[in-house]
Amino acid sequence: MHFVTDLHLHSKYSRAVSPQMTLPVMEQYARQKGLDILTASDFTHPLWFKEIRGQLEEAGEGVYKVRSEKGEMRNTKSPYFLLSTEISSIYKQGDRVRRIHNLIFVPSFEVAEKFNKTLVSKGCNLNADGRPIVGISSKHLLELLLAIDEQSLLIPCHIWTPHFGVYGSASGFDSLEEAFEELAPFIYGIETGLSSDPDMNWQVTELMNRTVLSFSDAHSPSKMAREATVMDLEEASYENIRKAIMYQSIKSIRSNEKKNSLDTLNKIAYTLEFYPEEGKYHFSGHRNCKVALGPDDIRAGGNSCPVCKKRMTEGVLFRVQQLADETLLHRAQAKHNADGLKWYTDAMHNQPPYVKLVPLLEIAAESLGSTVNSQKSKNLFAKLCSELESELHVLLRAPVADIEKVGGGKLAQAVTKVRVGSISIDPGYDGEFGKVKIWQEGEAKANDVPQMRLDL
Repeated sequence: MHFVTDLHLHSKYSRAVSPQMTLPVMEQYARQKGLDILTASDFTHPLWFKEIRGQLEEAGEGVYKVRSEKGEMRNTKSPYFLLSTEISSIYKQGDRVRRIHNLIFVPSFEVAEKFNKTLVSKGCNLNADGRPIVGISSKHLLELLLAIDEQSLLIPCHIWTPHFGVYGSASGFDSLEEAFEELAPFIYGIETGLSSDPDMNWQVTELMNRTVLSFSDAHSPSKMAREATVMDLEEASYENIRKAIMYQSIKSIRSNEKKNSLDTLNKIAYTLEFYPEEGKYHFSGHRNCKVALGPDDIRAGGNSCPVCKKRMTEGVLFRVQQLADETLLHRAQAKHNADGLKWYTDAMHNQPPYVKLVPLLEIAAESLGSTVNSQKSKNLFAKLCSELESELHVLLRAPVADIEKVGGGKLAQAVTKVRVGSISIDPGYDGEFGKVKIWQEGEAKANDVPQMRLDL
């Protein structure tokens, strides 16, 4: 059974996060967007931990739902919640200051509480931020976690982000082995981040036997599900999610064993990706000087800004190419399904496929000639999600005729263009998100050209 998961979110107690990031609001947006499992997140914060413990009730092994009002039946369509937190580790290793963000997943409130107490005993201030900053290395953090409960998981998050990713150019490492040393085999998966997609990660040798995960890292409800991972689970439970994340590692270890020795009931089905060009660190650049450069430009002219001569922030695409194995380049093959949706698969057929999407609110805004913050864009988005099941259903599966009936011809054409990849993007750089253009200048739009077909 497929479950759409977004397991990297933040609560209202994290810095620069919307006060709307509360469990009831997250639950509401999860239904609108089509999410089945999300994370309660930030369990290290004492006030948030108290809130979620009071608001959640167990709905399966290691998974929870928002507690029903007394006398009410639990809504079966309500999303499940998993317990996780993001830790910001700042420490010195190998004569360099490292700034690494890691996701922590635990199977129960009891384990979460023990982990929190351990961090406090190490001098960590958990009250300051929902994503606490600690002076504990990534390796030692994993060591502490496994000592408390071996079923817990540590997943390096947004691994290519220049300043806070484990591979980041500013303060990261060149390998997981360098970062985690002898504990590297316990890193079963990584999170791509918005500026990379699975194909970019498949080019790194040590990631071929690890699960590539994609989540939103949302700081507001509207950003939930901009990336997600669809898991094929026997049923919703912490252990099944853990098995799905471990699947690639176990498969590589057992590659010479009989196929029936591998649990195939719990694995990653596919991932839903932001276009990496839209991520805010895809290209190298210097925001103050409005300079964005691709890898070829950096190799040819160096990493100094041509305007101010200062060092630019190295982009994810450039960094991936630094660590890539040339024998693994260009692995992804694209194909269109019967509905025209463009899927990407590993040429070696041993990795889950993925599809690249543009958030529906952005599509609605461009089809209206408006902005994502305008009320008419928000109204159209809400109408589509209400009448056509959910945001992800509109983007992935809804018949184009139904989309046209609810949202009009321009919106239907826009969704079709995104599905087939007929868009352009000015790449993001140095903290600036990339800019998607569904229509090029002078390109005709539906309703302006009645005879144009929308059922590609």
